[in-house]
Amino acid sequence: MARGTTLSRGNLSRRSLREWALRSALAVTTLAAGYVSVTRTQALTIRGANIASAVSLAPGDGRITALAAAALAGPDATLRDRAEADRLARRALRQDPTAVLAASTLGLNAQVRGDTAAARRIFAYAEALSRRNLPTQLWAIEDSVGRRDIPGALYHYDTALRSSASAATLLFPVLGSAITEPPVRSALVATLARRPRWSDLFVEHVAANGTDPLATVQLFRQLRRAGVPIAGISQSLLINTLAARGAFDAAWSYYELIRPGANRRTSRDPDFTADIKVPAVFDWVPVNGDGLSATVQRVGNGGLVDFSAPATVGGMLLSQTQVLPAGTYKLSGRSAGIEQAPGAQPYWALTCADGRELGRVIIGNSALAGGAFAGALDVPAECPVQVLALVARPSDAVGGLSGQIERIKLDPIVR
Repeated sequence: MARGTTLSRGNLSRRSLREWALRSALAVTTLAAGYVSVTRTQALTIRGANIASAVSLAPGDGRITALAAAALAGPDATLRDRAEADRLARRALRQDPTAVLAASTLGLNAQVRGDTAAARRIFAYAEALSRRNLPTQLWAIEDSVGRRDIPGALYHYDTALRSSASAATLLFPVLGSAITEPPVRSALVATLARRPRWSDLFVEHVAANGTDPLATVQLFRQLRRAGVPIAGISQSLLINTLAARGAFDAAWSYYELIRPGANRRTSRDPDFTADIKVPAVFDWVPVNGDGLSATVQRVGNGGLVDFSAPATVGGMLLSQTQVLPAGTYKLSGRSAGIEQAPGAQPYWALTCADGRELGRVIIGNSALAGGAFAGALDVPAECPVQVLALVARPSDAVGGLSGQIERIKLDPIVR
């Protein structure tokens, strides 16, 4: 992606671009305020009880003079404060021409006064001194966005995120909101394809916290087409975010992309062999808490779910969200280690997303029928999303409830 390439005005909606520019400006202001606070502390730590005394104790130290200038140029600075900050910044540069903090202070003050041309010249000098100066990179982002230079803005995003650990907290939300624009997404894919060290963290952030999960889906699809690997945790987070916001069709569509062979007419992973570290809602999701415990385990070439619940405690142990079409389904499986009185045996429940229980299948004691269990469940047309769950019932047994599920499958009954 060439740094200097500028998009035409017709390629980007003016409203969204203005919003991105505004967010960038707020980012600059916020971080500058924090940066000034840090520099003030540094000055006090280095040379005395206040900035004036710090300068007086080291009048020839350009670094200290630059710190004093930056401390006077915060968001609430008066015109007199900024004039004094400019005077100190120029003095700092005379003392030390490499004092990048002094240059960035002059640039920020020029921008506040509306002198963008001067700000560009000064910040260009500051960047030549050091690409690691965060206020310089943040100003460059804002300036690039204002000129509709999206590749240029992303160049400075990349530079800032590579140079500062604190930049991600500030810039990820701004960049995450900008991916609603196709030109921004395309340019961002080109940046992420180079695998900067912040790429995985950003992808995870936008999967869980993006303002528009549907735009995130488009970004992820473009990344896949570009051959950019996406961590499993980020893919599951995106699916779960979509589901949590009720976008089940989009969630399932992306799930099908990352889980080849997934079929909405059946449950998935009947033998618990998928070995997924961070499951999506359409995978098996163990539920632990209040003494309840469930773990999906690999055993040889297969797998199982091991579960337990203390005496008198019941609740959900395992779940898998479904998007079954209307119809009748057979639930069948095999258990091991379950031995409970009839009223305390666990069961499988199929529940509509609105909370209605559609039916349940009791899991009998494992010593009977080789642990096999089966039953029929009906899905009505007005229930497009369901949850299949393993549920523990309160047991009076001293040891509570324990056991394993070795297989479970939900299949349509063809009539």
